[in-house]
Amino acid sequence: MIQARTILNVADNSGAKKLMMIGLPGRGNKKIARVGEVITGVVKLADPQGSVKDGEMVRALIVRTKKETRRKDGSHIRFDENAAVVIDNHGNPRGSRIFGPVAREVREKGFLKIASLAPEVI
Repeated sequence: MIQARTILNVADNSGAKKLMMIGLPGRGNKKIARVGEVITGVVKLADPQGSVKDGEMVRALIVRTKKETRRKDGSHIRFDENAAVVIDNHGNPRGSRIFGPVAREVREKGFLKIASLAPEVI
């Protein structure tokens, strides 16, 4: 579960390194985001040669969370870090590579491009 002002690692090569969540677009008064949901964030740390700059507002997809997620079959999935992938307005990643595993919920929510770029879908 990710809430406002949570710092996330960025799991792609778009140039951003750290991202702070500031909201959930189109979710009304909802406060918490889970794996597979799109958030709005501010880039807190970025690579100088990257396409994303410090202070830029971006949309991102949550791909890993420390808090466990319950699945329909009763199993739980948990990761070591909170991570997101920077996306454009069409839901495609702004980077060309994805680092680390990605939860299966990402594929189920329709982000097939991100799931296919990831080295492992858990």
